[in-house]
Amino acid sequence: MEIAPVNKGICPNEKSNFQDEIITTERFAEIYDAYYRRIYKYICYRINNHYAAEEICSHVFEVMIFKYNSFSPDKSKFEVWLFAIARNAVTDYFRSQKKRLTFSLDSISDMFLPKSSPEEIVIREDNHEALFKALAKLSDKERNIIAMKYAAGLKNVEIAELLGVSGSNIGVVLYRCLEKLQKELEKGGFQYEG
Repeated sequence: MEIAPVNKGICPNEKSNFQDEIITTERFAEIYDAYYRRIYKYICYRINNHYAAEEICSHVFEVMIFKYNSFSPDKSKFEVWLFAIARNAVTDYFRSQKKRLTFSLDSISDMFLPKSSPEEIVIREDNHEALFKALAKLSDKERNIIAMKYAAGLKNVEIAELLGVSGSNIGVVLYRCLEKLQKELEKGGFQYEG
């Protein structure tokens, strides 16, 4: 599992008056460059569909543009505010999926357009399938916390702020989740080759 790199220095405790600001092209580009990969990975990790993740990620940045002037640095850090938008977009996606039947084209496109050898693709897909089956055994809250931590690269304190709980609570939940995942993966016969 790859951990998303954390960009520091974008909007850290900025005290500018966001309510009076309209986002400039340069400011948007700076935010987009700093957060796109982490937002995309978080979404992708949550929904397991690269094509839909790209669309949802675009939507997150559209919402950010329209609501930029509503951000208040007194209420939360910019990063936490942006990931709250992403979390809400994922929730909306799941709600819409209950209404229509869809399937992921990711695995099919990988078969037709392989970038790796067929053996590597099968091994990677087996590992991903085993991980997603193990993740399915966790609660939605647990899956969300794992996605925020490992896909988006958020700190425990930031996750806690998003979810309205303590940072130590997040640490405990993460520890227990990882234990559950390890047990589920071992039950399924998964062998980690580190």
